Amino acid sequence: MKSFFLGLLSVGSVAAHGYVSTADIDGKEYQLYQPYQDPYMNPAPQRISRPVQGNGPVQDITLSDIQCGGWAEGGKDTAGSKPAPLHADATAGSSVTLHWTKWPESHVGPVITYLARCPDSGCNDWMPGNDAVWFKVAEAGREGTSNNWADAPLRADNSPGATFKIPQCIKPGYYIIRHELIALHAAWEYPGAQFYPNCIQIKVKGSGNTTPSDLVSFPGAYKPTDPGITYDAYKATPYTIPGPKLFTC
Repeated sequence: MKSFFLGLLSVGSVAAHGYVSTADIDGKEYQLYQPYQDPYMNPAPQRISRPVQGNGPVQDITLSDIQCGGWAEGGKDTAGSKPAPLHADATAGSSVTLHWTKWPESHVGPVITYLARCPDSGCNDWMPGNDAVWFKVAEAGREGTSNNWADAPLRADNSPGATFKIPQCIKPGYYIIRHELIALHAAWEYPGAQFYPNCIQIKVKGSGNTTPSDLVSFPGAYKPTDPGITYDAYKATPYTIPGPKLFTC
């Protein structure tokens, strides 16, 4: 078992993709789901993040995998990524920084973050399914037609991570953070865009009373024909970030 486990680590370290490994939420650091470690531990570590299949991409936006990085595509989980047992405490208006494993230079694209409000009982027993529950809270893409993409800082050895703020005005309660990178390739390459979603469960406190509208579902928010999906990253043309409009207070 030990040699098998080490072999899995080796495979994961060689494959040039990534996932969110740790998070700083409202001043506290959390280790997130480790796909090449957690499934082989007994008892399994208690995490705030939902399982991801590994450091590879989701390539079919019609599958439940696109929601949180599950593995229906691999035949292991028809429901996508399962709930995590825990939540991180967070204050509305506070910052969240998500630290990725080192991101490859060949994978350029946008950084996008959504939230979904869970039932009052929490996120740890809830799957959004195909319901429209997600609203976009942060996005960044390409600077004009330059080679400066939002995911560029994640390629550094001492990457600062990807940071966003929890909207100050949202109602207190339980939420799922859906954070993703989209790796864009040449339009003639199939399947073109590759998706790397990660989901983290939080409990938000604050005095806001806003319930966002313009909600989308995953799958459903993206279409294969969207300009931000079919985009050829090797051409100097403006980029349109896929998904709904950005929610603001």
